[in-house]
Amino acid sequence: MCGAAGFLSLVGLMLLLSDGKLDSVSEGKGLQLQGDFSIAGLFPLHYTDPPGSGLPALATCNKGRKNKHGYFLMQALRFAVEEINSNSTGRQPLLPGVKLGYQVYDICSVPASVLATLDLLGQQHQTEGDTDPNPDSNPGQRAVAVIGPDSSSKSFTPAALLGAYLVPQISYEASNEMLSNKILYPTFFRTIPSDKNQVAAMIQLLVHFKWTWIALLGSDNAYGLQGMQSLSQQAAQHDICIAYQGVIPKRTADTDKYMRSMVENMLKTKVNTIVVFSSKSKLSGFFPFVVERNVTGKVWIGTEDWSVATLISGIPGIHTIGTVLGVSIKNTAISGFEEFERKSADVSKQQSDTQESSNGAMNLGAACLQSTDLYSFAKQNYSLEKYDITSSFNVYKAVYAVAHGLHQALGCDSGECHKKTVHPWQLLPWLRQVRFTLENTSVYFDKNGDPPTGYDIVTWVWRGTDWSLRVVGSFTPDPTQLTVDAAQIEWPGTETSGSVPLSICSPDCPAGHRKLQTGQHKCCFDCLACPAATFLNKSGSTTCQPCLPEEWAPPLSEQCLNRTVLLLAWDAPLSVALLFLLALCLLMTSGSALILLLHLNTPVAKSAGGRTCLLMLAALTAAAASSLCHFGPPSRPACLLKQPLFIFSFSVCLACISVRAFQVVCIFKLASKLPQAYDTWAKNHGPEFTILLVSATILLVSVLRVALNPPQPSQDLGFYSDSIVLECSNTLSPGAWLELAYVSLLSALCFSFSYMGKDLPANYNEAKCVTFSLMVYMISWISFFTLYLISRGPFTQAAHVLAILSSVLVFLGGYFLPKIYIIVLRPQMNTTAHFQNCIQMYTMSKQ
Repeated sequence: MCGAAGFLSLVGLMLLLSDGKLDSVSEGKGLQLQGDFSIAGLFPLHYTDPPGSGLPALATCNKGRKNKHGYFLMQALRFAVEEINSNSTGRQPLLPGVKLGYQVYDICSVPASVLATLDLLGQQHQTEGDTDPNPDSNPGQRAVAVIGPDSSSKSFTPAALLGAYLVPQISYEASNEMLSNKILYPTFFRTIPSDKNQVAAMIQLLVHFKWTWIALLGSDNAYGLQGMQSLSQQAAQHDICIAYQGVIPKRTADTDKYMRSMVENMLKTKVNTIVVFSSKSKLSGFFPFVVERNVTGKVWIGTEDWSVATLISGIPGIHTIGTVLGVSIKNTAISGFEEFERKSADVSKQQSDTQESSNGAMNLGAACLQSTDLYSFAKQNYSLEKYDITSSFNVYKAVYAVAHGLHQALGCDSGECHKKTVHPWQLLPWLRQVRFTLENTSVYFDKNGDPPTGYDIVTWVWRGTDWSLRVVGSFTPDPTQLTVDAAQIEWPGTETSGSVPLSICSPDCPAGHRKLQTGQHKCCFDCLACPAATFLNKSGSTTCQPCLPEEWAPPLSEQCLNRTVLLLAWDAPLSVALLFLLALCLLMTSGSALILLLHLNTPVAKSAGGRTCLLMLAALTAAAASSLCHFGPPSRPACLLKQPLFIFSFSVCLACISVRAFQVVCIFKLASKLPQAYDTWAKNHGPEFTILLVSATILLVSVLRVALNPPQPSQDLGFYSDSIVLECSNTLSPGAWLELAYVSLLSALCFSFSYMGKDLPANYNEAKCVTFSLMVYMISWISFFTLYLISRGPFTQAAHVLAILSSVLVFLGGYFLPKIYIIVLRPQMNTTAHFQNCIQMYTMSKQ
């Protein structure tokens, strides 16, 4: 290699159309056009194979195969520069009074791109060491910006080197996401979207068609490996499972077996969608093995590098692999570019004929330079394809971006540019701010140096073996939006033609079923039904979430429902009937009390207990009134009163009846046997004290229960799964059971004393009535408790009220109504003579 002082660029030939004559010369510095400001172009004009040792040695570019794509990229640079210099578009001059130049390098390999970068930096050093103040004394020798390289792998080292010297660089095809790092690559720009956007577009395609079970292939270079990594990370965020990942190496005799095994392993996963993030050069060696294995009926999702490339579509038999969906740079034609190519080919042919006839040869420079005969390219008369046009437009935009930056740096808004030296680092801030429109396309760079452009979604269309591209959608990165017309896509397989093929591991679970993962991939699962009281908060969830306590859900539910509130509402028809019965009961007790009060000194009233009857009726009235606490939502006062009020009131009534029955039995049966004891008990207000003691005892029990464990309004959520029972707490507490036991014992004593007087005179014999009343009372309460254990709805609450009212009414009817009947309708029986006659007849019957 030559020394540092003699860094050499690639030799090329410059074709410039101006009145049919060539206006460029080759001076051993590559393809050049001298100007006030020069732009360096790095283009892959040849394909070269790397050395077998794998070392980064520099292979001779012009000994490789010609790269027509790189030739069109170089031509786009020339076209843009000449268009700006000549103002052939008719627009206002962009750089009036200033001529742009260029210098083109053939970067057929990574080492060649590094060498070209070092040569550019060497020129920068030489020019900065020149003390000549005349900016025109050394024209075209220092590039103010670099256009290229064409790939990410070729861009990393040049971007780092140029960034260290603040030389702006605009790539037209390097899309690796890492190049957006402004700390590592501060001067790197590009006119092709970042792979970050490409990955987002591919992910959105998978999401759109619900392909969650995929294979992912990538080329063994920075482009493919970084793209695979980014896509894998985003796939997991969208619940997309990658069943198989493979790296595509460069095809050699040693890698053929490996690539065959890749195809076999991919088929074993039974995926129908395969994402291939690869450069076209690597992929061209892999697809023949796919065709060889007779892989058909698959959906292939490709990147912008290969989805529109004839290098891939031209592989024999590739039309059988299935449907190809690709991400493509938006196609924008350059006005006049095809005409420029045609004229360049004509002039190149004339120049070549002239040289051959004169047996002349171009000066190709020193031996260490990479020389290129560009005439041989032009003579091929290559046809422009979609891939060439889109990439050429990226070069075209890059040149115009530099020109717009120079326009601002030179103050050209006044109509004439100021002739002054502009260093690359001075151009850099202006380049960041450029914003203009070119061919109806907005051109500017974001903070990372990336363009805001999106992609077209394309599909391959085959008619036999004839290949064409069809645009079926588009993708925009900001905001993220994908539109696809699936009807224009020709899906694989005759049996599924017209319908989107599936690519899933397990079908979606039915409604109300959760997923149970069966392997390492979340896309493979079994479906389990969600039980009652749980729901799925979203489709495809793996957890059945419990409902809130106030809600419920049947089995297989996707949402919770509000529980039905169970209470005995005031306005319910059953409540209205019970309230009417309560009013009737209160009317009867108050009416009976009034009648007895008016006839308190009559024999019937005295035989019923005298003033004790008024206490009994008051207790029955209070017991009936306690039923009002059972209507409507429970309140704290209602919970405190309803059970103690009934227990206490009814206990007072039972105590009065028991004492009255005991007193009558003593008079007729025990007074003669124990006269002194009875007289002492009767004369010392024994009945009153007995009633007071019994009542005080139950009152003390009730007060202690309420004080120690007060009932509160509560919601019973456990009895019914779909309803809420509004009731009072502690209904069956130990204190409540003690109250019930006390009342039950009192009822048994009352029944015993009444039954002992079954053979007494008719006016004093209430055994039948009291016994009947106690039986109805116990049956009603046993029925209620039985119902309460199996049901807690409004009907049960109504049964509770009915048990209270029936207890009151049955004692009112069994004990008091016969007395009221005699007082009101049989006054002749309410006399002292009648009662004495009954006692006398009873005494005679006992003798």
